[in-house]
Amino acid sequence: MSERAAPFHCPYCGDEDLRPNEQGHGAWECAACSRAFQLKFLGLLAPGASGTTPGREEI
Repeated sequence: MSERAAPFHCPYCGDEDLRPNEQGHGAWECAACSRAFQLKFLGLLAPGASGTTPGREEI
């Protein structure tokens, strides 16, 4: 099994100075903005899923 991919940039400030956090699997901290965040894989979308809510039109 291969190692999981690391995030390329902070989702808050966009900086690339990220380090693993002690909180556990998928937890990262950004040295630039001092924020900690956690990434979690939720699963695969069903074939043909567009990612939009049914009944809502995008403008």
